[in-house]
Amino acid sequence: MSIQPVGSRRHRVVVIGSGFGGLFATQALKRADVDVVLIARTSHHLFQPLLYQVATGILSVGDIAPATRMVLRKQKNAQVLLGDVETIDIDAQAVTSRFLDRVTVTDYDSLIVAAGAGQSYFGNDQFAEFAPGMKTIDDALELRGRILGAFEQAELSDDHDERARLLTFVVVGAGPTGVELAGQIAELSRRTLKGAFRHIDPTEARVVLLDGAPEVLPVYGGKLSRKARGTLERLGVEIQLGTMVTGVDADGLTVKDKDGTERRIDSQCKVWSAGVAASPLGKQLAAQSGAGTDRAGRVEVQPDLTLPGHPNVFVVGDMMSLDNLPGLAQVAMQGGKYAAHQIIAGLDGQDPGQRKPFKYFDKGSMATISRFSAVAKVGKLEISGFIGWVAWLFIHLLYLVGFSSKLSTLLSWTQAFLSTGRNEMAATEQQVFARIAIDRLREHTEAAEGGTGAAREAG
Repeated sequence: MSIQPVGSRRHRVVVIGSGFGGLFATQALKRADVDVVLIARTSHHLFQPLLYQVATGILSVGDIAPATRMVLRKQKNAQVLLGDVETIDIDAQAVTSRFLDRVTVTDYDSLIVAAGAGQSYFGNDQFAEFAPGMKTIDDALELRGRILGAFEQAELSDDHDERARLLTFVVVGAGPTGVELAGQIAELSRRTLKGAFRHIDPTEARVVLLDGAPEVLPVYGGKLSRKARGTLERLGVEIQLGTMVTGVDADGLTVKDKDGTERRIDSQCKVWSAGVAASPLGKQLAAQSGAGTDRAGRVEVQPDLTLPGHPNVFVVGDMMSLDNLPGLAQVAMQGGKYAAHQIIAGLDGQDPGQRKPFKYFDKGSMATISRFSAVAKVGKLEISGFIGWVAWLFIHLLYLVGFSSKLSTLLSWTQAFLSTGRNEMAATEQQVFARIAIDRLREHTEAAEGGTGAAREAG
């Protein structure tokens, strides 16, 4: 075990998570008289809104996931530690993280927890093996391999039913991620792969979008939801609403319609984008502070984003629950900056009781449906079609981290949207099966360790 030295005892801020909340909080402390320690389980900052474009061959991993160390290399008061945070002791003001077999304990004076959220299968975690989510780079690369691999297997098959199963792609969840992914799979099959095979016609691929809600993009509602549905249907996406998934296996899934009828959809490639669950760290924080949690495991924070009785512990982004704020990147960015500014104000002598409540400035939300078509909502203003798509391009370029990422993304978009080509069409068998192999290895290791422990007790 290693312990981070306290040395000079300048005020230390520990930030957990390198997503939007964690990174923006760290950068907001650049000129503050503090030492910042950013602890993250990955070595990169992930621009998650564009993850689906990695999965469908438009962008490379490097375009949306710059190394956190490189992003912060000029910020002299910031240190990056790679590790998965296992425990937070808010009374001892210490964070324990693990990287491989190395355990590190880091003390803090102020803490910003921005550990984000993962995929939720609503209590059916066994679905993950056959329907990966869309939350990490590994998810996107695995999904790319599954999508392209399905076409390759169909090319080799002489069985009509098997081909139909291989060329059926099911996306569960008609929120922004599901809509964007379904649209891109349809475009991939109908534009990019058209004419690339000799025994199958990729344009005949079936893309199914499922959701239990009564409309596509329910957070937008009304006209924008109808426009999004119309665009998807013109692309050939089959939309099935009011439908709940009751079972998933290697060859398909079982669904229940709103009238109670159960049926089967044969499909090899499925993706899950139907729900999120906050980091398990939220439960630790809630248990120690007496804060509540919502159904997604998000911590119910005070108006200044802190835990009850702990004005030096901030929870931001997808981990916090406050005023029904949505799980958007902008909420995390603004929350991270707000927490940093409160810490700076405290160093200048401000009493925590004098803090102004966090106020989210809604800059709108948007989702791209297909090439040249998107929907956007800013306050009461609703935009769709080509204008919405241009706005979507501009906003996403604006918030990408680093000039090189912006430039390479713009070039990749130019090729993908103005031609039929996509740069990132490579996929390997390892990308598809590595996660399953790692999970099984972990289960085997845990079982072996459990057996060793039992033998020692018996001895």
